Amino acid sequence: MTISTMSELFVHGLQDVYYAENQIAKALQEIMTQVTEPALFDLLEHHVEETREQIARLEQIFKRLGRTPQGVTCQAVLGLIEEGQELQRTINNKQVLDTAILASMQAIEHYEINRYGTLIAWASELKRQGAQNTPSGEVDIVDLLQLSLDEERGQDARLTALADSKVNRHATRG
Repeated sequence: MTISTMSELFVHGLQDVYYAENQIAKALQEIMTQVTEPALFDLLEHHVEETREQIARLEQIFKRLGRTPQGVTCQAVLGLIEEGQELQRTINNKQVLDTAILASMQAIEHYEINRYGTLIAWASELKRQGAQNTPSGEVDIVDLLQLSLDEERGQDARLTALADSKVNRHATRG
């Protein structure tokens, strides 16, 4: 596919994050089976629910744009997931494993924060230029993306707080 317009780039970005969110949802299910820290398990369980909501929002955006929800392979998120899985396979201490899982999830959160921030900037510019036709009375595409960005930032903050207050400390004692 050749991209010639900002609108096409925006749709490609949506497809990228749509693919990424679906891959993350699958990976979280597997990762959660390895976690021993209850608070980390709860955070990841919460993230699964948020991820499902984010996928639904992206599907809503595709619909508003008159497109079928579809992803394009996101090598970045596949790489982050694989890197985390490789590292996890090498760790035999459960507390250290929880720390590695937490760090891997934060790397994914940072990628998602970047993607949603970029999509918001692009959607805002396209709207200013009149390139996006959002039906009146409905939640704006930028607002839907902002909800997801806020959730990603919140998840990152919760992971950081858990790492600082408990998980990293337990790993250094183990």
